[in-house]
Amino acid sequence: MEKKWYVVNTYSGHENKVKEKLDMRINSMGMESNIFRVIVPEQIEVEVKDGKSKEKIKKMFPGYILVEMIMSDEAWYIVRNTPGVTGFIGSSGKGAKPIPLEPQEVDHILHNMGMSRLELEGDIEPGHKVNVIAGPFSGMMGEIIEIDIKTGKITLALDLFGQLTNVDVEISEIERI
Repeated sequence: MEKKWYVVNTYSGHENKVKEKLDMRINSMGMESNIFRVIVPEQIEVEVKDGKSKEKIKKMFPGYILVEMIMSDEAWYIVRNTPGVTGFIGSSGKGAKPIPLEPQEVDHILHNMGMSRLELEGDIEPGHKVNVIAGPFSGMMGEIIEIDIKTGKITLALDLFGQLTNVDVEISEIERI
């Protein structure tokens, strides 16, 4: 099974508390190998008031958090029984497991937060084969040549017109094969 992203419904205004409780449960129950990241989708907005600009953190989806996990019975139980969690989005109830988010949806949300679905250290390394899922090279397959962690750019070797060519793409434009 592979790790995927799921949307979890929480009480509105309790997203950060639920994240803390879920992180504590993951550590205390030894679920680090099944539940990887818990994120409260937020973005910084600049508010101008009386001629002064002020940065304010605003929740992108009030009442929801994102959880990256491998959907096992145990992981599913731990998340949905965390205090403050009201359920998973994409589950019909009656014990049905939820449907994960599409990679493009996750990329869009995380990109707006300045993050990436793939972790630059560990998930992908030079030599790995990847599919390009967005941008001008969408639908092509390539091999990672170089990763620039600071900029989030990846240099790929793609077969263009029968010749291997190095191109730079954003990390959000690829998925690991």
